[in-house]
Amino acid sequence: MKNHEVKVYPSKYGLKKEDQLAWKLAALVTDNVPISKEVEAMVINRIIDNASVAVASLNREPIINARAQALAHARTDKGASIFGLSSDIKVHAEWAAWANCVAVRELDYHDTYLAADYSHPGDSIPAVLAVAQQLGLGGEALLRGIVASYEVHVNLVKGICLHEHKIDHVAHLCPAQAAGVCALLGLDTETTYQAIQQALHVSISTRQSRKGEISSWKAYVPAHGAKLAIEAVDRAMRGEGSPSPIYEGEDSVIAWILDGPDANYIVPLPEKGEEKRAILETYTKEHSAEYQSQALIDLAFRMREKVSDFSQIKNILIETSHHTHYVIGTGANDPQKMDPNSSRETLDHSIMYIFTVALEDGFWHHEKSYARERANRAETVKLWHKVETIEKEKWTKLYHDKDPDKKAFGGRVIITMINGEVISDELERANAHPAGAIPFVRENYIKKFDMLTESIIDKAERDRFIGLAENLSKLSAEEVLQLNVLAPKGYVVESKIKGIFG
Repeated sequence: MKNHEVKVYPSKYGLKKEDQLAWKLAALVTDNVPISKEVEAMVINRIIDNASVAVASLNREPIINARAQALAHARTDKGASIFGLSSDIKVHAEWAAWANCVAVRELDYHDTYLAADYSHPGDSIPAVLAVAQQLGLGGEALLRGIVASYEVHVNLVKGICLHEHKIDHVAHLCPAQAAGVCALLGLDTETTYQAIQQALHVSISTRQSRKGEISSWKAYVPAHGAKLAIEAVDRAMRGEGSPSPIYEGEDSVIAWILDGPDANYIVPLPEKGEEKRAILETYTKEHSAEYQSQALIDLAFRMREKVSDFSQIKNILIETSHHTHYVIGTGANDPQKMDPNSSRETLDHSIMYIFTVALEDGFWHHEKSYARERANRAETVKLWHKVETIEKEKWTKLYHDKDPDKKAFGGRVIITMINGEVISDELERANAHPAGAIPFVRENYIKKFDMLTESIIDKAERDRFIGLAENLSKLSAEEVLQLNVLAPKGYVVESKIKGIFG
């Protein structure tokens, strides 16, 4: 890996294209190095993971509406398929990516990477897959595109913090989605460079989507990025240029939206000829909740055995990282995070709620743990309001450790009982983390898939989809089109609400 300095230059400096971050990202994307079996195996894991959470979400309202919008953009010739529907039903690629991204993101239950900023790199997969399906590309090209999207996304997240300027993380996702599509198509460096710049330029939005009362837009954010990215690549393929230099220019994103004219970022990227392995640093979720709560859920399961009577708890203090405290903890100062009538999206960004329910129940479920009646239990609300978070330097340092085997997103919990007894414990990382107690392997991804889909699809469909996914690099174009879980006839709910598109 090589570290690249990224800072702002005045227009009169004439920063060479080859010295710009967008060009370096494009050069990385177009450096078609061999992909190891280890990396391919992880891509397969994430395709299975994405499908499992998408199928479990098929009849949730945001997905019903996103699917209806996509179906209003049908294609009679080559097109892309929508999760849950027959592959004979084809829509425009950007609209398939739209519907499928919402389905993947809705439950907040797929992969994550946390460093200087936040990310869900698996959000790129639906965009790359949709374009592969529409243009009739096989598994080898699809694999190449997904690997490139992860590489760009993870390394941007390592180097450039968006959230401290209240910019949403789609600003790293959209360039990664564009990069993945360019790699899929085998485009040249110039075209890829223009597409990445355009994708960033149009994808800046604020973090209000994750503040206060969090709405279904949180699930739509990657879908919005996917549409913008696909359109940016199409435009670049037609020879159109983009605002440049998008990162370093004196009126650029960095100069006016991020750290400003004196900014100095360090972005690590693989050297020419070096394998793209960033996906191996990412991790999925065992529990359907914001990633920074994963270890704390596991810790709640462990600590509940030491608490004989939850009503006798005086208070609960969670010592954790800066990010956890200020994003999903009491440091956010969001009263909505303490409100039992808040949206599911808000509750899954409240560690106070999550830890309380995990402590009381001893399990976590993507629906039961968020049910309105569950959140409104009087004893739960009472205990929930006794939980407070604080930042501790130890946990912030672990959060930002550059060694993936040391990086950790956990915390220490101190439960004080009314009688003065103190119960404390800590956990650095979730059990399912690659460096955790029980790291997720293929068996766990398939078990998660089965748990989320067993009441929806039959064994034949399950085996068909997993068989295709596990043969990824050898798939034909027709098989890539079939890389979709088909729900039983009559299962998928149709929207009864009409909009502009019908």
